[in-house]
Amino acid sequence: MGDNVGTIIVWIAIAVLAIFVIAAIARAIIVVQQTQAYLVERLGRYHSTMDAGLHLLVPFIDKVRAKVDLREMVYSFPPQSVITSDNLVVDIDTVIYFQVTDPKSAVYEIANYITGVEQLTTTTLRNIVGTMDLEQTLTSRDQINGQLRGVLDDATGKWGIRVNRVELKSIEPPLSIKDSMEKQMRAERDRRAAILTAEGVKQSAILTAEGEKQSAILKAEGEAQSKILKAEGEARAILQVFDAIHEGDADSKLLSYQYLQMLPEVAKANNNQMWFVPTEFTGALKAVAAGFGVTDESEPLERDPERARSRTSRITSALADPRAALEEARRQAEGISGEAEQAGTRSGKPFDPDAEKGQ
Repeated sequence: MGDNVGTIIVWIAIAVLAIFVIAAIARAIIVVQQTQAYLVERLGRYHSTMDAGLHLLVPFIDKVRAKVDLREMVYSFPPQSVITSDNLVVDIDTVIYFQVTDPKSAVYEIANYITGVEQLTTTTLRNIVGTMDLEQTLTSRDQINGQLRGVLDDATGKWGIRVNRVELKSIEPPLSIKDSMEKQMRAERDRRAAILTAEGVKQSAILTAEGEKQSAILKAEGEAQSKILKAEGEARAILQVFDAIHEGDADSKLLSYQYLQMLPEVAKANNNQMWFVPTEFTGALKAVAAGFGVTDESEPLERDPERARSRTSRITSALADPRAALEEARRQAEGISGEAEQAGTRSGKPFDPDAEKGQ
Protein backbone atom coordinates (compact mmCIF):
# COMPACT_ATOMS: atom_id res chain seq x y z
CA MET A 1 0.00 0.00 0.00
CA GLY A 2 2.87 2.34 0.90
CA ASP A 3 4.67 1.48 -2.34
CA ASN A 4 1.61 2.35 -4.39
CA VAL A 5 1.32 5.77 -2.74
CA GLY A 6 4.99 6.55 -3.36
CA THR A 7 4.64 5.53 -6.97
CA ILE A 8 1.65 7.83 -7.45
CA ILE A 9 3.53 10.74 -5.90
CA VAL A 10 6.49 10.17 -8.21
CA TRP A 11 4.29 10.11 -11.29
CA ILE A 12 2.53 13.26 -10.21
CA ALA A 13 5.89 15.01 -9.76
CA ILE A 14 7.03 13.85 -13.17
CA ALA A 15 3.82 15.13 -14.78
CA VAL A 16 4.15 18.49 -13.06
CA LEU A 17 7.77 18.75 -14.17
CA ALA A 18 6.83 17.85 -17.73
CA ILE A 19 4.09 20.45 -17.79
CA PHE A 20 6.50 23.03 -16.42
CA VAL A 21 9.13 22.21 -19.03
CA ILE A 22 6.59 22.32 -21.83
CA ALA A 23 5.28 25.67 -20.63
CA ALA A 24 8.80 27.07 -20.35
CA ILE A 25 9.70 25.91 -23.83
CA ALA A 26 6.46 27.37 -25.21
CA ARG A 27 7.26 30.71 -23.63
CA ALA A 28 10.81 30.60 -24.94
CA ILE A 29 9.65 30.26 -28.57
CA ILE A 30 8.48 33.63 -30.00
CA VAL A 31 7.25 34.42 -33.50
CA VAL A 32 7.56 38.12 -34.41
CA GLN A 33 5.06 39.39 -36.96
CA GLN A 34 5.98 41.47 -39.97
CA THR A 35 6.18 45.29 -39.40
CA GLN A 36 6.80 44.71 -35.71
CA ALA A 37 9.87 44.72 -33.45
CA TYR A 38 10.28 43.18 -29.98
CA LEU A 39 12.67 44.61 -27.42
CA VAL A 40 14.21 41.85 -25.21
CA GLU A 41 15.67 42.45 -21.74
CA ARG A 42 17.90 39.95 -19.97
CA LEU A 43 17.83 40.21 -16.24
CA GLY A 44 16.38 43.71 -16.46
CA ARG A 45 18.81 45.13 -19.04
CA TYR A 46 18.36 45.70 -22.76
CA HIS A 47 19.61 42.67 -24.63
CA SER A 48 18.40 42.74 -28.27
CA THR A 49 15.75 43.76 -30.75
CA MET A 50 13.88 40.93 -32.46
CA ASP A 51 12.77 41.47 -36.04
CA ALA A 52 10.16 39.51 -37.96
CA GLY A 53 10.62 35.71 -37.70
CA LEU A 54 11.13 32.87 -35.16
CA HIS A 55 13.17 33.59 -32.04
CA LEU A 56 14.12 31.70 -28.81
CA LEU A 57 14.36 33.20 -25.36
CA VAL A 58 16.15 31.88 -22.31
CA PRO A 59 13.39 30.89 -19.91
CA PHE A 60 13.18 32.93 -16.72
CA ILE A 61 16.11 35.09 -17.88
CA ASP A 62 14.99 36.90 -21.07
CA LYS A 63 11.85 38.99 -21.17
CA VAL A 64 10.05 40.92 -23.93
CA ARG A 65 10.09 44.55 -22.81
CA ALA A 66 7.91 46.15 -25.51
CA LYS A 67 6.32 45.52 -28.89
CA VAL A 68 6.80 48.39 -31.35
CA ASP A 69 4.79 48.90 -34.55
CA LEU A 70 7.06 49.97 -37.42
CA ARG A 71 4.28 51.10 -39.79
CA GLU A 72 3.52 54.76 -40.50
CA MET A 73 1.00 55.97 -37.97
CA VAL A 74 -1.59 58.72 -38.25
CA TYR A 75 -2.71 60.65 -35.20
CA SER A 76 -5.34 63.38 -35.17
CA PHE A 77 -4.96 65.53 -32.09
CA PRO A 78 -7.85 67.44 -30.46
CA PRO A 79 -8.32 71.11 -31.50
CA GLN A 80 -5.72 73.43 -30.01
CA SER A 81 -6.57 77.02 -29.05
CA VAL A 82 -3.95 79.34 -30.52
CA ILE A 83 -3.72 83.14 -30.21
CA THR A 84 -2.70 85.06 -33.32
CA SER A 85 -0.63 88.27 -33.40
CA ASP A 86 -3.83 90.37 -33.65
CA ASN A 87 -5.13 88.81 -30.39
CA LEU A 88 -7.72 86.49 -31.92
CA VAL A 89 -8.22 82.94 -30.64
CA VAL A 90 -8.49 80.24 -33.30
CA ASP A 91 -8.95 76.49 -32.90
CA ILE A 92 -6.60 74.41 -35.08
CA ASP A 93 -6.91 70.67 -35.71
CA THR A 94 -3.69 68.93 -36.73
CA VAL A 95 -2.96 65.55 -38.26
CA ILE A 96 0.54 64.09 -37.98
CA TYR A 97 1.99 61.21 -40.02
CA PHE A 98 5.08 59.68 -38.37
CA GLN A 99 6.97 56.39 -38.27
CA VAL A 100 9.22 54.67 -35.72
CA THR A 101 12.66 54.14 -37.22
CA ASP A 102 14.54 53.11 -34.04
CA PRO A 103 12.45 50.95 -31.65
CA LYS A 104 15.09 51.08 -28.89
CA SER A 105 15.12 54.90 -28.79
CA ALA A 106 11.32 55.07 -29.00
CA VAL A 107 11.05 52.90 -25.87
CA TYR A 108 14.02 53.98 -23.76
CA GLU A 109 14.45 57.68 -24.72
CA ILE A 110 10.86 58.75 -23.91
CA ALA A 111 8.16 57.29 -21.72
CA ASN A 112 5.33 57.76 -24.29
CA TYR A 113 6.36 59.01 -27.70
CA ILE A 114 2.75 59.60 -28.84
CA THR A 115 2.10 61.99 -25.95
CA GLY A 116 5.45 63.62 -26.56
CA VAL A 117 4.63 64.24 -30.24
CA GLU A 118 1.23 65.70 -29.29
CA GLN A 119 2.64 68.14 -26.75
CA LEU A 120 5.48 69.15 -29.03
CA THR A 121 3.01 69.81 -31.83
CA THR A 122 0.88 72.03 -29.61
CA THR A 123 3.77 74.19 -28.39
CA THR A 124 5.35 74.51 -31.83
CA LEU A 125 2.03 75.41 -33.44
CA ARG A 126 1.45 78.17 -30.91
CA ASN A 127 4.92 79.59 -31.54
CA ILE A 128 4.42 79.65 -35.31
CA VAL A 129 0.85 80.99 -35.41
CA GLY A 130 1.61 83.57 -32.71
CA THR A 131 3.74 85.50 -35.22
CA MET A 132 0.91 85.72 -37.81
CA ASP A 133 -2.34 87.58 -37.94
CA LEU A 134 -5.66 85.92 -38.75
CA GLU A 135 -5.56 86.55 -42.48
CA GLN A 136 -2.02 85.16 -42.78
CA THR A 137 -2.99 82.13 -40.70
CA LEU A 138 -5.92 81.34 -42.99
CA THR A 139 -3.93 81.78 -46.21
CA SER A 140 -0.55 80.29 -45.15
CA ARG A 141 -1.36 76.67 -44.41
CA ASP A 142 1.49 75.32 -46.52
CA GLN A 143 3.96 77.60 -44.76
CA ILE A 144 2.69 76.52 -41.33
CA ASN A 145 2.82 72.84 -42.33
CA GLY A 146 6.41 73.16 -43.54
CA GLN A 147 7.66 74.96 -40.43
CA LEU A 148 5.81 72.59 -38.10
CA ARG A 149 7.18 69.50 -39.83
CA GLY A 150 10.74 70.82 -39.71
CA VAL A 151 10.62 71.53 -35.97
CA LEU A 152 8.97 68.20 -35.12
CA ASP A 153 11.36 66.19 -37.26
CA ASP A 154 14.38 67.74 -35.56
CA ALA A 155 12.95 67.30 -32.06
CA THR A 156 11.75 63.71 -32.49
CA GLY A 157 14.89 62.47 -34.20
CA LYS A 158 16.52 61.48 -30.90
CA TRP A 159 13.35 59.52 -30.06
CA GLY A 160 13.81 57.29 -33.10
CA ILE A 161 10.77 58.84 -34.85
CA ARG A 162 10.58 60.38 -38.32
CA VAL A 163 7.77 62.89 -38.99
CA ASN A 164 6.73 62.45 -42.61
CA ARG A 165 3.96 65.01 -42.92
CA VAL A 166 1.93 67.50 -40.89
CA GLU A 167 -1.47 68.77 -42.04
CA LEU A 168 -3.78 71.42 -40.61
CA LYS A 169 -7.17 69.80 -40.82
CA SER A 170 -9.17 72.89 -39.93
CA ILE A 171 -8.76 76.45 -38.66
CA GLU A 172 -11.83 77.78 -36.87
CA PRO A 173 -11.91 81.52 -36.07
CA PRO A 174 -14.48 82.96 -33.59
CA LEU A 175 -18.12 83.19 -34.71
CA SER A 176 -18.11 87.01 -34.80
CA ILE A 177 -15.05 86.99 -37.03
CA LYS A 178 -16.65 84.38 -39.27
CA ASP A 179 -19.75 86.57 -39.70
CA SER A 180 -17.58 89.57 -40.57
CA MET A 181 -15.60 87.50 -43.05
CA GLU A 182 -18.76 86.24 -44.71
CA LYS A 183 -20.10 89.80 -45.06
CA GLN A 184 -16.79 90.93 -46.52
CA MET A 185 -16.75 88.06 -48.99
CA ARG A 186 -20.35 88.75 -49.97
CA ALA A 187 -19.59 92.44 -50.54
CA GLU A 188 -16.51 91.56 -52.58
CA ARG A 189 -18.48 89.17 -54.76
CA ASP A 190 -21.24 91.74 -55.25
CA ARG A 191 -18.63 94.28 -56.31
CA ARG A 192 -17.07 91.86 -58.80
CA ALA A 193 -20.50 90.98 -60.17
CA ALA A 194 -21.33 94.68 -60.63
CA ILE A 195 -18.01 95.26 -62.39
CA LEU A 196 -18.55 92.30 -64.70
CA THR A 197 -22.09 93.45 -65.47
CA ALA A 198 -20.87 96.97 -66.27
CA GLU A 199 -18.14 95.58 -68.49
CA GLY A 200 -20.68 93.45 -70.31
CA VAL A 201 -23.02 96.40 -70.85
CA LYS A 202 -20.08 98.50 -72.06
CA GLN A 203 -18.92 95.88 -74.54
CA SER A 204 -22.50 95.38 -75.74
CA ALA A 205 -22.96 99.12 -76.30
CA ILE A 206 -19.63 99.35 -78.13
CA LEU A 207 -20.46 96.44 -80.39
CA THR A 208 -23.96 97.79 -81.05
CA ALA A 209 -22.56 101.22 -81.94
CA GLU A 210 -19.94 99.67 -84.20
CA GLY A 211 -22.63 97.61 -85.92
CA GLU A 212 -24.88 100.64 -86.42
CA LYS A 213 -21.92 102.63 -87.71
CA GLN A 214 -20.97 99.95 -90.22
CA SER A 215 -24.62 99.57 -91.23
CA ALA A 216 -25.01 103.34 -91.77
CA ILE A 217 -21.78 103.49 -93.77
CA LEU A 218 -22.78 100.58 -95.98
CA LYS A 219 -26.30 101.99 -96.43
CA ALA A 220 -24.91 105.43 -97.35
CA GLU A 221 -22.46 103.86 -99.79
CA GLY A 222 -25.28 101.83 -101.33
CA GLU A 223 -27.52 104.89 -101.69
CA ALA A 224 -24.65 106.88 -103.18
CA GLN A 225 -23.87 104.15 -105.68
CA SER A 226 -27.57 103.84 -106.50
CA LYS A 227 -27.91 107.58 -107.09
CA ILE A 228 -24.75 107.66 -109.19
CA LEU A 229 -25.91 104.77 -111.35
CA LYS A 230 -29.40 106.27 -111.66
CA ALA A 231 -27.97 109.68 -112.63
CA GLU A 232 -25.64 108.05 -115.16
CA GLY A 233 -28.59 106.12 -116.63
CA GLU A 234 -30.77 109.22 -116.85
CA ALA A 235 -27.93 111.19 -118.42
CA ARG A 236 -27.36 108.49 -121.02
CA ALA A 237 -31.09 108.30 -121.72
CA ILE A 238 -31.32 112.08 -122.17
CA LEU A 239 -28.31 112.09 -124.47
CA GLN A 240 -29.76 109.23 -126.51
CA VAL A 241 -33.12 111.02 -126.78
CA PHE A 242 -31.44 114.26 -127.81
CA ASP A 243 -29.28 112.42 -130.36
CA ALA A 244 -32.33 110.62 -131.72
CA ILE A 245 -34.27 113.89 -132.07
CA HIS A 246 -31.44 115.64 -133.90
CA GLU A 247 -30.62 112.68 -136.12
CA GLY A 248 -34.31 112.14 -136.99
CA ASP A 249 -34.85 115.85 -137.76
CA ALA A 250 -38.29 115.78 -136.15
CA ASP A 251 -40.80 118.27 -137.58
CA SER A 252 -43.52 120.20 -135.81
CA LYS A 253 -46.21 117.60 -136.48
CA LEU A 254 -44.34 114.90 -134.60
CA LEU A 255 -43.71 117.21 -131.65
CA SER A 256 -47.38 118.23 -131.66
CA TYR A 257 -48.41 114.60 -131.59
CA GLN A 258 -46.13 113.99 -128.56
CA TYR A 259 -47.76 116.94 -126.78
CA LEU A 260 -51.19 115.45 -127.38
CA GLN A 261 -50.06 112.08 -125.99
CA MET A 262 -48.78 113.64 -122.76
CA LEU A 263 -51.98 115.61 -122.07
CA PRO A 264 -53.97 112.56 -120.75
CA GLU A 265 -51.05 111.62 -118.44
CA VAL A 266 -51.01 115.10 -116.95
CA ALA A 267 -54.78 115.00 -116.42
CA LYS A 268 -54.74 111.60 -114.65
CA ALA A 269 -53.54 112.95 -111.30
CA ASN A 270 -56.42 113.83 -108.97
CA ASN A 271 -54.54 116.64 -107.26
CA ASN A 272 -53.60 118.44 -110.45
CA GLN A 273 -55.82 121.53 -110.45
CA MET A 274 -53.40 123.71 -112.45
CA TRP A 275 -51.68 122.88 -115.77
CA PHE A 276 -48.44 124.41 -116.87
CA VAL A 277 -48.65 124.79 -120.66
CA PRO A 278 -45.33 125.35 -122.50
CA THR A 279 -44.97 128.40 -124.73
CA GLU A 280 -44.47 126.17 -127.73
CA PHE A 281 -47.80 124.45 -127.14
CA THR A 282 -49.86 127.09 -129.00
CA GLY A 283 -47.64 126.79 -132.00
CA ALA A 284 -47.97 123.03 -131.89
CA LEU A 285 -51.75 123.34 -131.78
CA LYS A 286 -51.65 125.61 -134.79
CA ALA A 287 -49.70 122.97 -136.67
CA VAL A 288 -52.19 120.29 -135.65
CA ALA A 289 -55.10 122.52 -136.68
CA ALA A 290 -53.42 123.15 -139.99
CA GLY A 291 -53.14 119.39 -140.47
CA PHE A 292 -56.93 119.03 -140.04
CA GLY A 293 -57.73 121.83 -142.49
CA VAL A 294 -58.10 124.75 -140.12
CA THR A 295 -55.68 127.58 -140.85
CA ASP A 296 -55.54 131.30 -140.30
CA GLU A 297 -52.96 132.05 -143.01
CA SER A 298 -53.13 131.69 -146.80
CA GLU A 299 -49.57 130.32 -147.27
CA PRO A 300 -49.48 126.61 -148.11
CA LEU A 301 -47.52 124.05 -145.99
CA GLU A 302 -44.44 122.59 -147.71
CA ARG A 303 -42.08 119.85 -146.56
CA ASP A 304 -38.32 120.15 -146.43
CA PRO A 305 -36.98 118.64 -149.65
CA GLU A 306 -33.86 117.27 -147.88
CA ARG A 307 -36.02 115.55 -145.29
CA ALA A 308 -38.34 114.20 -147.96
CA ARG A 309 -35.42 112.65 -149.78
CA SER A 310 -34.01 111.09 -146.58
CA ARG A 311 -37.25 109.36 -145.56
CA THR A 312 -40.75 108.76 -146.78
CA SER A 313 -43.66 109.78 -144.58
CA ARG A 314 -46.81 107.72 -144.35
CA ILE A 315 -48.94 110.75 -143.31
CA THR A 316 -50.61 112.84 -146.02
CA SER A 317 -51.79 116.39 -145.40
CA ALA A 318 -55.38 117.30 -146.18
CA LEU A 319 -54.74 121.07 -146.13
CA ALA A 320 -55.01 123.05 -149.33
CA ASP A 321 -52.32 125.57 -148.39
CA PRO A 322 -50.33 124.33 -145.31
CA ARG A 323 -47.20 126.42 -145.95
CA ALA A 324 -47.81 128.96 -143.18
CA ALA A 325 -48.58 126.31 -140.57
CA LEU A 326 -45.47 124.37 -141.58
CA GLU A 327 -43.29 127.43 -141.21
CA GLU A 328 -44.72 128.12 -137.76
CA ALA A 329 -44.18 124.52 -136.68
CA ARG A 330 -40.62 124.65 -138.02
CA ARG A 331 -39.87 127.70 -135.92
CA GLN A 332 -41.28 125.98 -132.85
CA ALA A 333 -39.18 122.88 -133.56
CA GLU A 334 -36.04 124.98 -133.91
CA GLY A 335 -36.77 126.57 -130.53
CA ILE A 336 -37.20 123.16 -128.92
CA SER A 337 -34.00 121.93 -130.56
CA GLY A 338 -32.14 124.92 -129.15
CA GLU A 339 -33.35 124.13 -125.65
CA ALA A 340 -32.32 120.51 -126.02
CA GLU A 341 -28.84 121.60 -127.11
CA GLN A 342 -28.55 123.86 -124.10
CA ALA A 343 -29.63 121.00 -121.80
CA GLY A 344 -27.07 118.71 -123.42
CA THR A 345 -24.39 121.35 -122.93
CA ARG A 346 -25.29 121.68 -119.23
CA SER A 347 -25.15 117.90 -118.80
CA GLY A 348 -21.41 117.99 -119.45
CA LYS A 349 -20.96 117.54 -123.22
CA PRO A 350 -22.03 119.80 -126.12
CA PHE A 351 -24.15 118.45 -128.89
CA ASP A 352 -22.21 116.95 -131.79
CA PRO A 353 -24.31 115.90 -134.77
CA ASP A 354 -21.48 113.68 -136.07
CA ALA A 355 -21.11 111.73 -132.80
CA GLU A 356 -22.37 108.18 -132.48
CA LYS A 357 -25.83 107.56 -131.11
CA GLY A 358 -26.03 107.05 -127.36
CA GLN A 359 -22.92 109.15 -126.57
